[in-house]
Amino acid sequence: MVTRRTPLPGVGTQYDVATRDGRHISVVAHEDGRRFVSFFDPEDPDACACTVPLEPEEAARLASVMAPERAEAALGVAELGIDLVTERIPIEPDSPYRGRPMGDTKARTRTGASIVAVLRRTGAHPSPGPDFRLEAGDTLLVVGTREGVDDLADIVAGV
Repeated sequence: MVTRRTPLPGVGTQYDVATRDGRHISVVAHEDGRRFVSFFDPEDPDACACTVPLEPEEAARLASVMAPERAEAALGVAELGIDLVTERIPIEPDSPYRGRPMGDTKARTRTGASIVAVLRRTGAHPSPGPDFRLEAGDTLLVVGTREGVDDLADIVAGV
């Protein structure tokens, strides 16, 4: 059995599994928590036969069935009392923060949410400082509570 892990910048990570009998299964774990399981045609390993989207609870349940010893050892988010989300927020051309330093948003102070990276056509900019200038077309990778992330999306949109 062969397993390959491929980072997908700005999206998440893809895990490909080739079984001993030549079947190809792929899981794409998106940064926002979404999971997709894809099954490929055994006659043509590049042709996707079916893709199944999984809700977070479904992905966790499937993982616990596939590897019960690991699921028992892992602490769940609810057990830790942490309710964080990761989301991508676009900088639209009409954003009041287009062309301005990221620090002008006062994101963490106003919402508690953190901008952990800025995704730009030319590449990812992890841990940008307050002087990093935002451009239309940028995407903010944000971590925080659901309410904080939603508030930051409103601020960046000028709502």
